[in-house]
Amino acid sequence: MTKTPFYTASELIDAENAQDPNSELFESKSYPKELLYSKRMYTQLMEFYPEASEEVQIASKAQHICRWKIARNSYPMDRLGYLTWRGELKKFHAGTTASILEKVGYDAAFITRVSFLIEKKQLKKDEETQLLEDVICLVFLEFYLDPFVQKHDREKMKNIILKTWSKMSDKGHQEALKINYSATNLQLIKESLGL
Repeated sequence: MTKTPFYTASELIDAENAQDPNSELFESKSYPKELLYSKRMYTQLMEFYPEASEEVQIASKAQHICRWKIARNSYPMDRLGYLTWRGELKKFHAGTTASILEKVGYDAAFITRVSFLIEKKQLKKDEETQLLEDVICLVFLEFYLDPFVQKHDREKMKNIILKTWSKMSDKGHQEALKINYSATNLQLIKESLGL
């Protein structure tokens, strides 16, 4: 069987993320954190929008590629430090992915588009950037909301939920309300959104 560039790129992205020294337990099994995140992103994308382009599919897998290599605490622990860190991460994820895509033979236009998506350019204006953002928010709400709730007070959580909601499309909102939340978290979401 001849491996397609998409298959080979996916394998290489997984191989990079499998090196994450941080692990996460899921259903009694331990996974490298960013490998698990990548798989959740891709699965969510294909459930939410199965006809997604190859560019979006790769951007979903590589959204956090090698994220552990740029630590949050290497930037000042304030709002500006946080925003600078996030900006650097986007460029780093896009650049790391571009190198892989070049290696497996994708053309420059394809690579530029994937980088554009990973850097989340023109959110609310570009349909595919918006699609990717919806998927990011859905993955957050399904898998990462609960750990956040354990760490932050109720007012901060309401703010986080509102910010997440404001980034999503109407279709994303409809999908988000189908997630099987705990009773407590569902109540928190409803309070945050005034539902």
